[in-house]
Amino acid sequence: MKNKISLLATAIILTFTATSMVAQTTSSNNSRENEFGVKGGFNISNMYTDNADDENVLYGFNVGVFATFPLSEVIAIQPELYYTTKGSELKYNNDFINGSSKLRLDYIQLPVMVKFNVMEHLNIHFGPYGAYLVGAKVKSENNQNVFEVDEDLDTDDFEKFEFGLAAGVEFDFEPLSVGLRYDYGLTTVGKEQNFMGSNFTFPDAKNSLLNVYLTYKFN
Repeated sequence: MKNKISLLATAIILTFTATSMVAQTTSSNNSRENEFGVKGGFNISNMYTDNADDENVLYGFNVGVFATFPLSEVIAIQPELYYTTKGSELKYNNDFINGSSKLRLDYIQLPVMVKFNVMEHLNIHFGPYGAYLVGAKVKSENNQNVFEVDEDLDTDDFEKFEFGLAAGVEFDFEPLSVGLRYDYGLTTVGKEQNFMGSNFTFPDAKNSLLNVYLTYKFN
């Protein structure tokens, strides 16, 4: 566990150091300044097995910081670090009972985005992200008030590290910006376990997330 945390911290430090060095070496050739700020937004998440869809969505949020290092008038590198919720909600309704079960997963996420300024107040961006699981919770409610659950889960039962790809669009109204981004998870959320001699993975699915966010630049 300590080794994984140390690895994540090292990756974060190296990412910010590398992007800062790149920005410094290119600053003499472009007039755009480095930018630093905060961001937060609204999440719509679910999980998928083969193809992502808009069913079983769970609502959440994200909040964190970012830095933008221009490489030219058109291209910039933007590392970010933020807290985000993911997961899904399963709703059921039959002749006997109706209700819902929610699985919420909390991550510290580090994306590194490449931004392209397609016009003065509009950019598109894409890049990889890594995330570390810091919390998990399940909540089940129904109209019969039976088998209801509201408790934290052991994060050791899930894969701690998640990797994926992200892409989005952002409208810039200095010092505020508003954007829309989609995260596509590439790693399975659940960890393989053994029960009575049989191996299984639960949940055997990957994260999918759409978020609308607002940023504020300090400079």
